[in-house]
Amino acid sequence: MNGRGLLARLEDFRLLPIFVVVSMTIGIAVGNVLSISDFTLTPPIEALKAIAGGTFEPTVANAISLGVPIGLFAMMYPAMTNVRLTEVGQAFRSPRQLGTVLFFNFALAPFFMLLLANIFVADPELRTGLILYGLAPCIAMVIIFTYLAKGNVPMALVFVALNSVAQMLLIPVYARLLIGDVSFDVWVVAESVILYLGLPLVAGVLTRQAVVRRGGEAAMERLKPGLNALSILGLLFTLIVMFALKGDLILQRPQIVVEMAVPMAIFFFTIFTVVYLIGARLGFSYEDAVAVAFNSTGRDFEIAIAIAITAFSPTVALATVVGPLIEVPVMLTLVWAAMRLRPRLFGGTTAEPAAGATATAFEPK
Repeated sequence: MNGRGLLARLEDFRLLPIFVVVSMTIGIAVGNVLSISDFTLTPPIEALKAIAGGTFEPTVANAISLGVPIGLFAMMYPAMTNVRLTEVGQAFRSPRQLGTVLFFNFALAPFFMLLLANIFVADPELRTGLILYGLAPCIAMVIIFTYLAKGNVPMALVFVALNSVAQMLLIPVYARLLIGDVSFDVWVVAESVILYLGLPLVAGVLTRQAVVRRGGEAAMERLKPGLNALSILGLLFTLIVMFALKGDLILQRPQIVVEMAVPMAIFFFTIFTVVYLIGARLGFSYEDAVAVAFNSTGRDFEIAIAIAITAFSPTVALATVVGPLIEVPVMLTLVWAAMRLRPRLFGGTTAEPAAGATATAFEPK
């Protein structure tokens, strides 16, 4: 099998699950060998500030923690090269889709996670961590899940931008309402938006403009196989890094992962399924329904971890760190499920490889 054939199989989910499991296993092994939990980890944004200021300590743990923004950039950048600014403007004129996302993200999701935490998690600090994890909608990885599922990436970008602004205003309110007296720097939200969304967006848009200006859309199409490969590799690298950061803990205290996995899996599967079916019932296109469902489901683990580290105990921070270890595999399962259910709910086929489908997936609606 040549490299392009392997990539097509990865994107069509025939081999990707195997590579995901292998990446998770490698991460756990690396974290266990290095006893990574014995190190004091610097949050990625603080590490980047330390590098800029010349005060960064190049420890193994800090180097691994920097892998998260590097991996997320490698995942996000290829998807952003597909964004046409005219399509972003069209996405703003989709009030039913926007209203659905805002309702589920801010009127329902935090309270649903609170309910699940109270039902399934006995430890008060782990419960606080789970509630904190449910406060904010995702501002980064939902774009790559939308991209992998052949959804409407420009629309997903609009949702993420609106979520970013809304959560800067609402996270302090929800934190006080659902958790209690919490003190943290709200600017950590703005910094995360810039790092995890702004940088890959600017790089992707500039790349597209430069390539199209020189060689037209045909030149952009020629770049897509390499960009798709970068996105998949970025996803697998991010999995390795995230599981390495808690690899020894997963083996030493697996009950924590299991305890957190049950309510989180229920949350993600329930929200996604309900929103996806609502999208079909409201007459959304498949591409729009996928963008709406993933943006209503994904949680902002970067923000949750940053707040937990600065405002809570290590156990609360632990709960938020475990979150993405559960969320990413579940969301990849939902990517597969969305594509498999497409013929039944929207018509069409699931057979076309993602690499060849991106051009149609981003047509204006």
